[in-house]
Amino acid sequence: MSPHRLLVSLVLTLLPAAVLADTTEWRKYIIPETGAKVDIPVTIFTEDAGPPDGGTGRRFFTKDHRADLTVQSVPNPENDSPATFLAKRLPPAGIQYKRVTPRFFAVSSIRNGRTWYNRCNRANEYMNCVLINYPAAEDRQWDAVVTRISLSLANAR
Repeated sequence: MSPHRLLVSLVLTLLPAAVLADTTEWRKYIIPETGAKVDIPVTIFTEDAGPPDGGTGRRFFTKDHRADLTVQSVPNPENDSPATFLAKRLPPAGIQYKRVTPRFFAVSSIRNGRTWYNRCNRANEYMNCVLINYPAAEDRQWDAVVTRISLSLANAR
């Protein structure tokens, strides 16, 4: 194998599927019980990991388990604002990104070499959330995927 072909092969092996955005297939995922819906890159998150802890929804992994995505509706019976709901969850110190509005919150940081990103939209008696974890060294490659997932999160009810 030529050095050029070897390098190309190595690069394609090491890059996460998120980089190959032009080949990414997206599908709408809906939580029937709550109406939460979000676009999921099914060619990236290929493994169904079952229901999440503490809510209704689904968890997904990449084939190599280097990244995961959770879509869930978490009960919010007191209809807390996003700020109050987030505070009650006792988020870790050192959050690097935090945006809180009356409709949603989004937070992100790095822990143990992994970037974590959480967004929750306020809905009637629920917070509809996406939680994404991936290697921090791949932040740039994941930016477009995380952005699309986050912005597609919607409340159908």
